[in-house]
Amino acid sequence: QVQLVESGGGLVQAGGSLRLSCGASGRTLTTYAMGWFRRAPGKEREFVAAINRSGGRTYYGDPVKGRFTISRDNAKVYLQMNSLKPEDTAVYYCAAGWTPGGTTGREYVYWGRGTQVNVSS
Repeated sequence: QVQLVESGGGLVQAGGSLRLSCGASGRTLTTYAMGWFRRAPGKEREFVAAINRSGGRTYYGDPVKGRFTISRDNAKVYLQMNSLKPEDTAVYYCAAGWTPGGTTGREYVYWGRGTQVNVSS
């Protein structure tokens, strides 16, 4: 069992930046392909970004391309979010699995509980 924990969420003004982190207590994440998803109030879960095990390949959802960057090291996965917009407001979830680049969510086995991001206009 892998317990993922997200951190770094908060309140930021439009145009600002936040950096989310995701780690697993007591273990590395190098075995897994990783992804970030988000869910806004009243909306379905949405793919944000994914990264393969080596970190050499990344994938992004259209709404965040050019503004968000996913990266990883041996211990954690990060989501750098720049030029934030009010429509980025959501709970952001980290996920781990074995299929790189998964965008539906079904490719991931482990999920964190999420971290809230609020972007004010």
